[in-house]
Amino acid sequence: MKTWDDYKQHVKASSLEGKKEMEEIESLAAIVGTLIERRSALHISQRELAELCGMPQSSVARIESFKTTPNITTLLKLMQPLGLKLSVSLVGH
Repeated sequence: MKTWDDYKQHVKASSLEGKKEMEEIESLAAIVGTLIERRSALHISQRELAELCGMPQSSVARIESFKTTPNITTLLKLMQPLGLKLSVSLVGH
């Protein structure tokens, strides 16, 4: 395997559980990546975002570095001051 995409495809093909776990990782990475991109685009520091959300800066840092997975309440708190909205759609639609 030469690339991250090669590895992801290998894990997905190896088992149904591996596929499910990799898809969850990809979904979380997309959400957190969007948070980071939007925060950066707005020139808001982690500390400023944390203050807007009423949480410690270290919590924002742990989420952005994938050291912790935010629960839905925390995720919504982070998204609101960034002007982001969470939406749900059917897979494949």
